[in-house]
Amino acid sequence: MVLPVHDINPTRRTPWVTRLLLLLNIGVFLISPVALAPLLGADSAASACSVVAFFDEYAAKPAEVIGNDAQDEGATGAVGRDSAGREGCVAESPPPYDKSPVLSVLTAMFLHGGWLHLLGNMLFLFVFGNNVEDRLGKLRFLAFYLGCGFAATYGFSLFFSGSTQPLVGASGAIAGVLGAYLVLFPKAKVWSLLTFFFFLPVKLPAWLVLGSWFVLQYLYAQGAGLSETVSTAYLAHVIGFVVGAALVWQLRGSGKPRDIPDPRWGPYARR
Repeated sequence: MVLPVHDINPTRRTPWVTRLLLLLNIGVFLISPVALAPLLGADSAASACSVVAFFDEYAAKPAEVIGNDAQDEGATGAVGRDSAGREGCVAESPPPYDKSPVLSVLTAMFLHGGWLHLLGNMLFLFVFGNNVEDRLGKLRFLAFYLGCGFAATYGFSLFFSGSTQPLVGASGAIAGVLGAYLVLFPKAKVWSLLTFFFFLPVKLPAWLVLGSWFVLQYLYAQGAGLSETVSTAYLAHVIGFVVGAALVWQLRGSGKPRDIPDPRWGPYARR
């Protein structure tokens, strides 16, 4: 596995949008039940049910997204028992919230299922987001980021339209950023860690780092949707990456990203 940690690719502008996205993702996670419940000392059942209710309300679900219709039942966050005495999360019909499936695609981009999920996504956004923002410009980058996230979620949902398992995470949007970086800076050097039974720091070209990441996601996506045993929407990563690369390729061909010169040759490049 190749884990990027730093690219040698200076920018000429402060990446304010990338920083804002990093702060929003981290901030939302820190105030979510995923992070708060264990800190507040909630027992395992109460903690799990609060997370289920939170994701029911704010996560995207393929069946809801494709049908543009929220489920008629939702978790309340309370713990209860069924007729057989088995403990579980209480659900109500209609649900105790008013959910917009379209809006849930947006809110889901800022939710994460755990610390590793969050930190992995933020690492990739931190390493590669600043350069893509620098080339596209702030507003165009924000629209690009959100557009890739929507495309990844809707694309995945088309393939698994019957699934009601929540989709959370910025991975689809960030995959679009990776695809854009590959098109714009294929030869940029990226310090990475090769992870086997140890960590080996190496300097690799971006095309190799991002190309190997894409191939790995594609292989994982073969036969893997969302199930009780597969909890990562690899196909959403693949779709986001392809959409991001295609959009920037089209923009590059039309000359639009070149309104910001390549910063590596500018007189005031900085890190």
